[in-house]
Parts: sequence; structure tokens; C-alpha cells
Amino acid sequence: MVNKSNFSIEKKSASSSIDLASYFFKVLSYWKWFLLATIIAFAVAKYKNDRKIRGYSLDTVVSIKEESNPLFSTGTNLTFNWGGASDLVETVKVILRSRTHNEKVVSRLQFYTQYLVQGEYRLDDAYGKTPFKIKVDTEKPQLYNTLIKVKMLANNKVELSVDYGENFNRISLINYKKDSVSYFTPTARNYSEEFTLGDKIEKEHLNFTILPSRTGGNSEEYFVQFGSFNGVVGGYRNVNVTDVAKGSSLIRLALSGPNKNRLADYLNTSVRVLSEDKQDQKIAYAVKTKEYIDTLFIAESKSLKDIERELGKYKQQNNIYDLSAEGSKIFEETTTLEREIRGVNDNVRYLNELESYIKSHSTYNSEAIPVPASVEVSDAKITSEIADLIQKSTLRENLRSTVTANHPQVIGLEKEIATSRRILLENIVTVRSSMRSKVKTNRGRLQSYSGKLRQLPKKEQGLIKFQRNYEISEANYNYLKQKSYEAGTAIAANVSDVKVIDSAKDLGQGPVYPNTQFNYVLALMLGTMLPLFFIILKEVLDNKIHTVEEIQNNYDIPVLGVVGKNMLETDLAVFTKPKSTVAESFRALRSNIQFLFRNNAESDSSSKTLVLTSSISGEGKTMISINMATVFALSGKKTVLVGLDLRKPKIFGDFGLSNDFGVVNYLINQKSLDEVTHTTQVPNLDVILSGPIPPNPSELLLSAKADEMMAILKEKYDYVVLDTPPVGLVSDALELFKYSDAVIYVIRQNYSEKGMMKMIDEKYANKEVKNISYVLNDFSVSGSYGYGYGYGYGYGYGNSYGYHENDKPKTVFQKIKNKLNL
Repeated sequence: MVNKSNFSIEKKSASSSIDLASYFFKVLSYWKWFLLATIIAFAVAKYKNDRKIRGYSLDTVVSIKEESNPLFSTGTNLTFNWGGASDLVETVKVILRSRTHNEKVVSRLQFYTQYLVQGEYRLDDAYGKTPFKIKVDTEKPQLYNTLIKVKMLANNKVELSVDYGENFNRISLINYKKDSVSYFTPTARNYSEEFTLGDKIEKEHLNFTILPSRTGGNSEEYFVQFGSFNGVVGGYRNVNVTDVAKGSSLIRLALSGPNKNRLADYLNTSVRVLSEDKQDQKIAYAVKTKEYIDTLFIAESKSLKDIERELGKYKQQNNIYDLSAEGSKIFEETTTLEREIRGVNDNVRYLNELESYIKSHSTYNSEAIPVPASVEVSDAKITSEIADLIQKSTLRENLRSTVTANHPQVIGLEKEIATSRRILLENIVTVRSSMRSKVKTNRGRLQSYSGKLRQLPKKEQGLIKFQRNYEISEANYNYLKQKSYEAGTAIAANVSDVKVIDSAKDLGQGPVYPNTQFNYVLALMLGTMLPLFFIILKEVLDNKIHTVEEIQNNYDIPVLGVVGKNMLETDLAVFTKPKSTVAESFRALRSNIQFLFRNNAESDSSSKTLVLTSSISGEGKTMISINMATVFALSGKKTVLVGLDLRKPKIFGDFGLSNDFGVVNYLINQKSLDEVTHTTQVPNLDVILSGPIPPNPSELLLSAKADEMMAILKEKYDYVVLDTPPVGLVSDALELFKYSDAVIYVIRQNYSEKGMMKMIDEKYANKEVKNISYVLNDFSVSGSYGYGYGYGYGYGYGNSYGYHENDKPKTVFQKIKNKLNL
């Protein structure tokens, strides 16, 4: 039995710890991968950083809080402003993202006009950096999506030129007022004309004024392009609107883009348009009320003058100027009652109009809601409900411009509007019923005073009638005059609910994208992680044998030694270059294999038989056989190399022999053993080739003739080396193990798969096979599979430190030549 302590490290258990140092050096050996991946990643990062358009982000902070005019009472403010404070911030958020609002902003700034300048990689946005500005005539057509070159000349002159391209038969024009596209056919491919800054240009395809700008510019040539109005609006609807603090009335508007001047102008103009719209909405009811009051005031003023003239005429004609005490009392009472009845009737009439409007409409706003005749609704609850209905309706319409009708928020608002509408109509019925009851009561009281009035003299009755009409008309006149003043003051003194806390401004902010530092850090990470990932993946998927340790840790059969890469064109490495590291590795194998021979108690003869096999073809079994036989022969021992791989013979080529006859001819009694034995150029070494390929190689090797051959060879030679077939393909080699004093099982580095040795290892563990060892062939020292200093200590291969003649690696051409057998 082989003493494993002389040849191998004891097999590690499955639970053994990972050799981190070994794995670190293995990963480190792929440093070229890491370097290449990092260089590529940094090149890509630099390309993206240089080529990608710089993007900036600006923001503005505004306060959205309902402001009431302290000069007026609560009732007055309710009269002139249906708005409410609840959900005001959320409503503003929806408005800022709405199509209607952004259309107003784009139209005011004419942002469909693009100002461009030729940059290093592309046409860059030059808005706010040009010595001119375009004011578009929106009612007339402009060139659509076509570059207009603007060349700055001396004396405030500019040259406009257009290249329509080869296909200029149908050029698009856009009319921003009508939002329509038309076409025209230019007379030539190119257009060019000079103008003076400030000129109004009126052409079939160009209709704008080119104005001087104070901003100036560093270039002599610029480009102008008129784009899609709807496309520009859609691009700006992605403005980011967020709360500065949860539950507060402060919101932040943020916008990103390549031009900070454009961002600042858009954000500030957006807030300005919002403020103006909110203020207009806030005073819309007051404006409408004042217009209605002024109409009534004019009519009441004319009526008052007519009554005053008739009253004076009556007094003069009837020579009566003052009322009696009884008449004065009746006059005051009836006047008060008629005034109350008239006021209540006005409110009833308004409630009827309001009810009709609510029932006949599904959308409600402060501009269309009916104005009360008395300019003051007596029931504050109705006023509050109208405000709530208008607010919810406005929020719903704003939402509809951004989401579909099936959106949960829209559906929720529909339900809330329906509920508010029902409650408002119920309150209108209740209040109107109460007012009608009051009118009925006052009319009864007025009827009792009418009886007393008839008891007065005829002239006094007539005077009371004229004076009562005068008093009522004068009271209405003064009331309307007061309310007109209040409405005008409310309009003039109205304060916007939108206040700017921080306006958007270019303060030298750096770009938010591309994030150059992040891209470089990401490049470094990718340059490290991607190779590491592929290395790990390669290790996981790799099932090849690479190191002696892998054999020792996974199999019971000990490792006899390693054989390095043979750089020669012949397998006779030991004979051809006896001082090479490969030759030295075979001498180490010759020394180590003596332990196998000594431990073979069954072998009593001085002749030793060595069997060489492997798992599959191509693992270098024949090369090991040839060189093991050579080292035995060169040591002065009479040696014979027998080719028993009858299916795929190879030995003859390296010795320059013909495979016309051999073992097969002997086994079938065609030749004698001496006739099939060849003397080689290696002293003390004879070779018996396999001969022609037989149809029944297994039967020949198991025949009695084979036993006779082996007995003769063991008597004649000191060492018999048998080159047998691979055990992983055929069973012949296992049958030949009976002749062996020692067995070498060849494994090739980076070629043999880990599971191939399982069968032979199990037979060894079950003691079916004895005196067997592994030899790792075609071995090269690499940091990829170890620490990098080789296996020279104990296995006969490693760093030579000048003691060996190391062969130069084959060139690529030589490798191709060998592959093609040229």
C-alpha cells in the first residue's frame, strides 16, 4: 500500500475553510482583465460626460395662502369672493401642471422659438445668450421645424439664410394663432436676405420682428427654429411641484433643462401667470357684481330724478308740503315695510335664478354664477355652499386636463360635487320658503296701514304715496352707490393669494446631469465588479482540473508528481533535452514511483511493470509513457515500452517507426516477440508497437497469449512500461492492471474534468485497485490557480533558478502549424 504521507497532503473535508489568500492571488492574476475593463469603463464615462448635454435644475418657492382684505367685513368678502381656503394648495399644484396654464406661459414667452448656436458636438440652446431676440407675429405663418441661420453683421445688420434641402417642393409653415400647419413652395433651394435689428419682417414664410438684445453673444452665427407649440407645452408640463413642508402652504417648483436662463424665465413667468389668474378669479365675482350694480345704479338714479320731479310738481299743484303727525307715522311704517318686502323679493328672485343655474349646469365658476340683485345673500350658509361647489368644480376641471375621466380623484370629486349640489338646492328651497312667509306677513301688516291711510285727506294720501316712492328709490340709490364703491375698492385693493418667497435665478449652479463624479465612480465600480463577476462565473462553471490541491482535496488516490508543458515538437522530451524542466520532472517521477514498487508486496521479481492510463484521449498518457520509459532506460535499466492502446496507436511516430506490425501480430501468432520488438535511439530502450488496429482488441488483450507475452517481457527487461487505453472509454486498461506493479493515472491540467476520476477513485477506496497514483500533466505555474511559486518542492517541477534549459514557448504560428500537422 502506498504511503500517502510521502506524496500528498491529506484530503480536506467538505467543511474545510476557504483559502482566502489563494483565492485572492487567483483573482489578482486576472489583473489585465481589471485594467482593460477599467480603461474601457472610464473611456465610456468620459465619452458620456463630454458628449451628453449638460442639464441644470432651478427652482422657485411660493406661498399659496388665501389673503382677505382687512378693510371689509366677512360678509362683504364673501360677497365679492366665492373662493375658499380648503384644498387651495392642491388646486394650485394641479393648475401648474395643467395644459391650459402651460399654454399661457409658453405663449407669453414664445418658447416655441428655439435659439441655437453651434457647439463642439451639437447645436446648443443659446436662449438668453444671443445679441437679438425674435418677436413672432402669431397671426401669420412661420417656417416650421427648419433652421434659420442668423449671421451678425456690422452696423446692426443681420443676414437671415435658409437651406431648404434637396426636396424643397413642400415646406411646412405654422400659424400659432390658429394652431395650424400649411405649406409653400420656395423658388430656390436657398434663401438669404439682410435686415436691420428692429425691422419687422413680413415674408410668405417669415413673419416676425428681430429685436436687439442686451445680453449679447460670443458667436457671429446663430440659428433660430420654430417648433411645435403643443410639443413645447407638453415638455413643460413635467414641472416638479412639491410641498416645502408637509401640510404647509409653501410649494417648490423645480424644472430641469440645458439652459438656466430659459428655466429661470419659465419658472418665474409660470408663477406670475398663476398669480394673475388667481387674482383675476378672485375678483371676477366682484367685477361682475360691480358691473351689475352700476347698471342698477344708473337706472335707479334716473328713477329717483323722475320721482323727485313729480313729487315737487305734486306739492306745488296741491299746495301741500308737510305731512301731519298721523301721516308721518303711517309714511314711516309703510315705507319700512315696502323696503323690506322689496328686498326679500329681490332675494327670492335671485334664489330662483341661482336654482335654475345650478340645475341647468354641471360646471360652476365664479364668472358664470348669477349675481344677487341685492348684492348680499341673506343666508351665509348658501354663500359658503356656493364657494365650496365652485372650488370643487374648478379642481375637477383642472384635473380633467391632466388625467382621464376614470381617474379615482375625478370620480371622487364628481361624488362630492353631486352631494354639495343637492345640499345647496335643499337650502335654497328652505330659505326661499322662509322668505316668502316673511313677505306674506309684511304684506298683511302693510294692508292694515293701507286702511289707516284711506282715513287721511286725499291730498295727504297722494303726498305720502309720492314721498314713499321717493324714499324707497333714494334708499336704493344710496345702497347701490355704497356697494359700487365697496366693489371698486375690493377690486383695486385685492391681494393675490400667490406670493413669491424665492424666485428662480441663475446663481452659477453646476449641472445636475451628467454627474461626472458619479459616472467616474460608477466606471471604477464596473471596471472592478464586471471582471470579478466573470471570474466568479468562470470559476463556478469551470469543471476542469487546474492544481494539485484540487486533486488532493477531492480524491483519495495520491499525487505522484507533476509534468510541465512540453514545448518541443516531439514527445521524446527527456532524450532530446535532458536538462529541461520537463526532463527533470520525469526524473522526480522515477524517484517517487520507487515507493509504489517497494509497497507492492505481491511483486517479488526484480522486473517492474508500470501501467499508464487516463480518463480520455488527449490527456498526454502516451507522452508520459514514452518519457517514463526513457528515464528508466537512461538510468541503465533495460526497458521496454509496449503500446497496448490497440484502438488508437501513437507511439510509432515519435520513434520514426512504422506501425505495420506489433503486439497485434504477436497475439494472433503472425509474428514472434523478437520480430515485433524495435530497438530505439535511446540506449537500453526497446519499443513494441501496437500494430494494425484489430476488430477485437479486448479479446486479444485478455487472451492467454497476452499472459505469455507479459511473462516473457518481465524475464527479459528490468522495466516494462505499458501504454494502455483510457479507462474512461474502454475497460481494457482495468484488465491490464493485473500485470502492473504500479499504475500511473494521467490527468491533464485545464483539460481533464473533475468528475472523470470518480470511477477509478471509488475502486481505489474499495481496494479494488492498488499502487496507483495520479500525475498532473501539461502543468504550468500560474497565479490564477495558486500562489504562483509552483510545485518544485516535492513534485519535481517549479522554478529552475538557472539549473535547467527552459524552452521558449511556441509562437502562435508554430501552434497553428502543429495543429495542422504541417
